[in-house]
Amino acid sequence: MIRHLRQVLAAVTAAITMVIPVAASHAEDGGWHVATALVGEPKYPADFPRFDYVNPDAPKGGIVRLSDTGTFDTLNFVVPKGTTPLGLGLIYDTLMASALDEISTMYGLVAEKMSFPADYSSVTFKLRPDAKWHDGEPMTPEDVVWSFEVLTANNPAQKKYYEHVTKAAVSGENEVTFSFDQADNRELPHIVGQLLILPKHWWTGTDGDGKARDVTRGSLEPPLGSGPYRIGKIIPGRTIAYERMPDYWGKDLPVMIGQNNFDEIRYEYFRDNTVEFEAFKADKVDYRNENQAKRWASEYTFPAVNNKQVVLEKFAERGRGVGVGWIYNLRRDVFSDIRVRRALNLAFNFEEANRTLFFGQYERIDSYHFGSELRSSGVPKGPELEILESVKGQVPDALFTEPYTIPKAETPQAHRANLRQAIGLLREAGYTLEGSRMRHKETGARLKMEYLFLAGSSFERVGVRLQKDLEKIGVEVSLRPVDSAQYENRIRARDFDLVILGWGQSLSPGNEQLEFFSSRAADLEASRNFGGIKNPAVDTLIDRIIFAKDRDELIAATRALDRVLLWNEYILPTWTILADRTARWDRFGRPETLPFYNEPAFPTVWWWDDAKAKAVEAKK
Repeated sequence: MIRHLRQVLAAVTAAITMVIPVAASHAEDGGWHVATALVGEPKYPADFPRFDYVNPDAPKGGIVRLSDTGTFDTLNFVVPKGTTPLGLGLIYDTLMASALDEISTMYGLVAEKMSFPADYSSVTFKLRPDAKWHDGEPMTPEDVVWSFEVLTANNPAQKKYYEHVTKAAVSGENEVTFSFDQADNRELPHIVGQLLILPKHWWTGTDGDGKARDVTRGSLEPPLGSGPYRIGKIIPGRTIAYERMPDYWGKDLPVMIGQNNFDEIRYEYFRDNTVEFEAFKADKVDYRNENQAKRWASEYTFPAVNNKQVVLEKFAERGRGVGVGWIYNLRRDVFSDIRVRRALNLAFNFEEANRTLFFGQYERIDSYHFGSELRSSGVPKGPELEILESVKGQVPDALFTEPYTIPKAETPQAHRANLRQAIGLLREAGYTLEGSRMRHKETGARLKMEYLFLAGSSFERVGVRLQKDLEKIGVEVSLRPVDSAQYENRIRARDFDLVILGWGQSLSPGNEQLEFFSSRAADLEASRNFGGIKNPAVDTLIDRIIFAKDRDELIAATRALDRVLLWNEYILPTWTILADRTARWDRFGRPETLPFYNEPAFPTVWWWDDAKAKAVEAKK
């Protein structure tokens, strides 16, 4: 849900997966591998010409104008300060590239191949000799080592993320080796393959004014990259354009054929989502992913839609699970009691909100992996039960005999019953209802909390709904809208009571669960353990996920962790729709087959269609 907390780093670390050795048919001499896959063999052979979901003859040219709400104030993603713009990853390359039509398979990009021992205690990458930066300088193993060291030294989240990497070192001609502090963590070679590479010579050099650059400080100087795009026009905080590099060194690689087809990708920033929508209607923005149910249901009726100049289309979400909610800041005493957290869940009337605010478009989230096979359900059994037995006594006893249930209020009577149950739990937790106010019996303090959200976003309406529901059990909720910079700063500093955030989960979870939910990440400023979960059972189950020996064990361990997180009521679950609601001006072409796990992959595999663009103009 958060859109500004280190988009580039999030993109690098979001698709975390577990590595299983590729079959011999995909290995070269000396144990070198050109791909790694989650289950069985990679889909594509070593000599594959391109991915199936691209058009190799897609025309190059045109512009696509995208948008975002908020602002940006730095182009340096290394340090966790400031707000970076969307799209910054377009100028950089990684060692390996993911296939968008497989659950988890990576193929060589900057690295043409990789090698690791049977116990996964290290990984070595062989870099392509023709990989180069935009200034023509070669990309080197020294760049890779420097990038790793800079990221882990200056970004707490990255230091945590790569905590099992003990050393990165040049190990031969065009080779770099990463050593690990543990064996049998099959995900680690894959994680390192996603490392985003920075140009050492540029960052340790001087700028146009002769001043030494400093990678530890924010900057709006366009950085040097190696990827398919470079930074073009910038209006600080408002506009950033990325220009396609016609001589991009990797344009003919199988992992890049048919992609990055636009001459320019531009992002326009708006302070308010309503203004952003009006810009789309006025043809100042080409593509929109609509996140407001009300707007999708009632406001896409303007002339360009009726004239077929604007296309409305839904795309399925298959490549990940979703876990989103109002996250309780467990560092606050008010949320230390599980009964209080459950009471707030009971008081929230999702069914009414879905009817009156969302036009019935949403489903209530009842899993941290909602929408995927990793979702827990019913009561634990089989391998999942065996895993949970290892933490018995550290988790709620009812977890073993009852399914976790999300409160429902499909009738007014059902909601009143939920409210009575919520008040009962609060009384058990030491509170008493005095008139219309819930107070602590001993201190007399009012039970109250603040909901923090981004000003101009759609979350204010739902905050008002939560506020009214909690008032019915005597709980006071204040609404606090802030700008994007203050929002980021307060999230990083854990200066909030309630905030809507979440975790996009891959279909093969692993080491990223440490950053999401582990005790070690709870006090780390920039980690994604936003709520501050510290639970030894959770820590144990994360290890079971990371060191799972096969897919069946991974699924069972993930479901077990999901169940424990749910029963501890760490979030007040919100809602989702398992589809992307999109609107676009009809100027673009796309492949007949889009990547199964990553629809719509816009604008990555799309292109400018001149005939369609002219038809749109003709109707104006």
